[in-house]
Amino acid sequence: MNVEPWAGPQDQSSAEHASAPERPDELCLDSFWSEVERIRQGSGDSEPEAGRRDSRQSEDGEQEEQWLQEAGLSPLISEDSADVESAVLLSTLTRTQAAAVQRRLDSYTSSLRKRNKPPPATSATSSHRPGLVPAGSDRNRGTTVPSAMLDHRQSLFPLATTLPESQDYEQLAPQSSMETARKTGSTDQQGRTLKEEIFITDVAYCEQAVILLKQAELPQNQGRRKRDDGTLPRVVSPQCRLGVTRVEDLSQQDMKKVRQLALIDMTALCDLLELDVKRQKTCKRKIPDSALFGVPLAMLLENDQKIKASTPVPLILQALLSFLEKKGIDSEGILRVPGSQTRIKVLQQKLENTFYSGGFSWDEVSPNDAAALLKKFIRELPSPLLTAEHLSAFSAVRDIPELKQKLHVLNLLVLLLPETNRNTLKVLLEFLSKVVSRERRNRMNLWAVSTIMAPNLFLHKALPSRLTDGVERGQAERAADIMRLLIRYQDLLWTIPNFLMSQVRKLNETSSRRYQFYDKRIKNLLRKIHADSKDKPDKNASEPCRTVKVQVGGVLSSSMEVRLNVNSRASDLLARVQQELCASDNGKGPLRRNGSVALPDCAVYEVGGNIGEHCLDPETHLLDLNNSNPGGEWVIRLKPPNSRGL
Repeated sequence: MNVEPWAGPQDQSSAEHASAPERPDELCLDSFWSEVERIRQGSGDSEPEAGRRDSRQSEDGEQEEQWLQEAGLSPLISEDSADVESAVLLSTLTRTQAAAVQRRLDSYTSSLRKRNKPPPATSATSSHRPGLVPAGSDRNRGTTVPSAMLDHRQSLFPLATTLPESQDYEQLAPQSSMETARKTGSTDQQGRTLKEEIFITDVAYCEQAVILLKQAELPQNQGRRKRDDGTLPRVVSPQCRLGVTRVEDLSQQDMKKVRQLALIDMTALCDLLELDVKRQKTCKRKIPDSALFGVPLAMLLENDQKIKASTPVPLILQALLSFLEKKGIDSEGILRVPGSQTRIKVLQQKLENTFYSGGFSWDEVSPNDAAALLKKFIRELPSPLLTAEHLSAFSAVRDIPELKQKLHVLNLLVLLLPETNRNTLKVLLEFLSKVVSRERRNRMNLWAVSTIMAPNLFLHKALPSRLTDGVERGQAERAADIMRLLIRYQDLLWTIPNFLMSQVRKLNETSSRRYQFYDKRIKNLLRKIHADSKDKPDKNASEPCRTVKVQVGGVLSSSMEVRLNVNSRASDLLARVQQELCASDNGKGPLRRNGSVALPDCAVYEVGGNIGEHCLDPETHLLDLNNSNPGGEWVIRLKPPNSRGL
């Protein structure tokens, strides 16, 4: 079985070749509470209690209304006519995802009744929208939503939404691959057998949870919960023939749909796991008269992009991380040893006054002071880096017993973060991973880094937190455990699961044919034509031929014919283009130090059809891609600068 390992090479090496502790030691725990105390003292002049009073739970129905809006389903509770997009979205949902939507609608309706407001549109208007049917309502593809799903919303969506049966998922994900951990033949240098976690992304995470819950109810599995020993396994994922899709590989339009679907799946998963993930809402706070610290992340990045257009994260954060990588990554106790508060205040003021003018010098800066400034920058953001909307969900991950399901929720939460927050979190985690990889020099293992950074991400002066409630040791361990998972499995968490990609493709495909909703005769005619065309055998079906456009700036602009077979990969197209660039007179380019030619950084893009724009993984099998999206174009062009930077 082809599998893709999901752990950074540095962390993986650290895990396999060093005896990493399974629990944080007393020094780590002391560091956690010392960091919490420093945060409380440092925010004393910011009136943290007043900030907490600004935080409030949303009124009855307000959270459900906001949830439906973010999920792209707001027409379900409104009386406007722009409802086809929501109908299309509903047609892509699984049974468990649809049940989560139903619960939000029921909760919203109940809240309206408590507030003595009329419910959404009644069935009296259903006659105004005849003939709405879901795309792909073939019986072979699933069953319809129960009638309760459409009760008082029949007027807006008189459709039978097609959903897959649960048993179909059990066939896709057999019990052997759904086990929470598996031991394989791989061993470390000490001869110990390493655990491996099989990570399935073809099946919706909420549907996997349904299967696990069913398995746990079997008589032979009751009372057999595996004890968590604190070790982190090597996570492997069966390699999809369409390749791995990372968050930067999709267009903004498709990422918007990914976020809508991820929100629905995460909500369904949290419902099954009985997690309390109510959102906190903060009132607008006064922005300080500052250029760097305490400035909203989006505003800071917008200002920085006027200086450097392609930068994905704030320049001050890049400068701090760059300095620490060069001068502080090998310092013993980096991030844990506090800097001088007096020097830190002076440095912060100098940065505010001279950073953009280029007058600030890093020569005399202490690594510990720079690390303290890094943590201060994260803490003083007006809204948490993990966002006020999702911070409680991140915190709730600690209450999930199964590692795989923790990663499921974290993966979906990362996808839900705004792009600026997600990019900033990624560069921070990449730096922390580098710190852990130098453990032998800086004495900072994964637990040490996690315990010292957790309070800076999960405590915020404008929001209450549960991380410091209850038994201290247990709370500190679980808070640090979330941080530990973010650092260790960041490569996995920044990918888009295959089931979400399939849903986005189906959503785009159905949206492009949505005119079929309005005329039943046209719909039936097109279905017949489509069925007839499928019955006709293609003479070249075994090795179809595709045209690939090549647009590599001013170096090369042409097209080429490619005959596909089962072994054709995107990397083959790139290799062929690189050969043509080397052979062309204009493709010599700058030379590297070893004398080789520095060729442009190109990628194959899938454009149109059932996707907006998709940068392909080099391991994508092109014949499978052609079958998945026959209407899309293939274009080879340079990668954008920001995708190369992250």
